[in-house]
Amino acid sequence: MSITIKEALQRASFQLRDQGFDRPRREAQFLLTALLGCDAAWLYAHDQEKLTAPQWAEFQAWLARRATGEPFAYLAGQKEFMGLCFAVTPDVLIPRPETEFLVEAVAEELQAHTSPRILEIGAGSGAVAVSLAKLLPKARVVAVDVSQAALEIAQKNAARHGVAGRVEFLAGDLYAPVADEYFDAVVSNPPYISAADILKLQCDVKDFEPRLALCGGEDGLDFYRRLTGELDVLSNRPKMLAFEVGMGQAQAVAALCLKAGYENTRQIKDLAGIDRIITAKLA
Repeated sequence: MSITIKEALQRASFQLRDQGFDRPRREAQFLLTALLGCDAAWLYAHDQEKLTAPQWAEFQAWLARRATGEPFAYLAGQKEFMGLCFAVTPDVLIPRPETEFLVEAVAEELQAHTSPRILEIGAGSGAVAVSLAKLLPKARVVAVDVSQAALEIAQKNAARHGVAGRVEFLAGDLYAPVADEYFDAVVSNPPYISAADILKLQCDVKDFEPRLALCGGEDGLDFYRRLTGELDVLSNRPKMLAFEVGMGQAQAVAALCLKAGYENTRQIKDLAGIDRIITAKLA
């Protein structure tokens, strides 16, 4: 079947509209630009060009998957974070814009450090670890995750961005793989959704993203308790802790940091005005 780019966008827009998408034209455009590897300007400048039969078939397959709620990032196989393109699969949480505040807070704090050693708990796609290595050229980063599948994606992203030699990925639970090692900072965007709130998430999150990376226990704070309570496994007390937190969790997480001996806490709001990042320094 022969169909132009313009016709493909029109058909896709109608299909997505009928399936209840709020911005069907934009959704269709995102899908087609990702499929063709172009930008929107190119798409509209060449809207009379014809898609090949395989391109049209794949576009239809993507539309069918998107109609089920599957996130666009998984369809495209990538997501931008800190100005870098990261490979993503359903084995990893899709990087969020608010997590960029976590990276920026850590980079700001450690930029004057000669050669900081940073530990990330919960590597996921490697977006945080890789971004920190890019921003801090003399830093050494170790990132831990319980998911071997996630670590494979993270390693590919480190190689893609030229920092594989300074970022080490280890499989294991929290601090176990790095027992008795020294770090200047511990960074984490842990699972922080409460068990009850998991069921209230949008379907594109709860039905497609890894539950392991979302659920933080009954009250969402399980991992923060462990992150602050098991620091003695390391050879030292890191000078800095930096965590992303869920809505309404900032005070509770700050209290856990204080209990662990970190008095100088700072709360950083995201673009929605929500306290999203907690940093704490050793007393």
